[in-house]
Amino acid sequence: MTDHHHRQTTFAITLLAFACGVAVGNVYFPQAIGPLVASGLGVSPAAAATVVTATQFGYAAGIFLLVPLGDRLRPRRLLVTLLTSTGLALLAASTAQALMPLAAASALVGTATVIAPLAGPLAAGMVPAERRGVVSGTLLSGALAGMLLSRAVGGALGDWLGWRAPYVLAAALSLTVAALLARLLPALPRAAAAPYPALLAAPLRLLRTEPELRRSCLYQATVFAGFCAVWTGVALLLTGPVYGMSAKAAGLLALVNAATMLCTPVAGRLVDRRGPDRVNLWCFVVVGVSAVVLAFGGLGGAPGLTALVVGTLLLDIGMQSGMVANQVRIYGLGADARSRLNTAYMTCAYLGGTVGSWLGARAYGRFGWTGVCVLVATLTAVALARHVLTRVPPLPAPASSKHAGWSPS
Repeated sequence: MTDHHHRQTTFAITLLAFACGVAVGNVYFPQAIGPLVASGLGVSPAAAATVVTATQFGYAAGIFLLVPLGDRLRPRRLLVTLLTSTGLALLAASTAQALMPLAAASALVGTATVIAPLAGPLAAGMVPAERRGVVSGTLLSGALAGMLLSRAVGGALGDWLGWRAPYVLAAALSLTVAALLARLLPALPRAAAAPYPALLAAPLRLLRTEPELRRSCLYQATVFAGFCAVWTGVALLLTGPVYGMSAKAAGLLALVNAATMLCTPVAGRLVDRRGPDRVNLWCFVVVGVSAVVLAFGGLGGAPGLTALVVGTLLLDIGMQSGMVANQVRIYGLGADARSRLNTAYMTCAYLGGTVGSWLGARAYGRFGWTGVCVLVATLTAVALARHVLTRVPPLPAPASSKHAGWSPS
């Protein structure tokens, strides 16, 4: 790879990381303005939560229905079309006069803003196999930045100018990124010409035929389930009798996760040097330790808060670094099916998170905070046992230069 080619690739991946942040932020900023939506539209806070649910449901639907198209359509055209659609749906949401139109527009926003699951396979095809770890970590850092900043900026802007202002800003950002990608992202070839029904069926077929994909899905589903269980339970803990804090306390605690933006590129470099299996093992150990540290959060007071801060940071580092390792593993399974592989992987991860949130709420209700920590430890033990008992087959040879690199046009 020439220096000029390397610089162009680095610039394209940086642009994709920024696009990931903007797109992921569209899913998370509605969480920060729910009470403002409720008062603005004259509905209950519980009813206003429908907006967040609709956005997340749309995102899950978009992963299943649209991400496989990354293997069929030209990447630049697909990304620009989706971001433009997202921007228009956000503008529609900003003009909604009632809850149902806002929820409908939010579902469209969620469906179209699936840039991050598309960018990962695309970026993996731009670089040689030995650089995919650091590239995955860079994109994940962009997504994490979008998740954190969108909540903070959305909440502050909403308090200042009303709940519609964050939607207008998000629309402007989405349309701006669409214009940047249309102008600056190279015109890359499509990977396959399979019919759409075959693309939709492919993730299920790949889950059946690719044991390494199933293994990566199990790892992420169990760890992400523990992650979601903790963040469901910690809100109940902080607002309960042990701490007696406001609901904003959980949001402030989540800002600790900003440190993970610095850790994911490091995890990517470790994956490139040591391989995904070694990094997965380290991540399981970190998540297991986090469960022990988090258990002390039930003490309350300054010691308990310290344990919650340290424990959630360890949990997030372990979960996000494991995601980098898992994605590098599945991207090595086939250059022409990376979007379909990522569809299967992300769907399983989100299903695991959904189940984890459900189990976390019930564990807290039945056994308190200790029950949540035991749940995290148990889920991690399942993944660790699977990992230790695995006889790892050799990965396929790195994709040819035809797939591993790209040429600007």
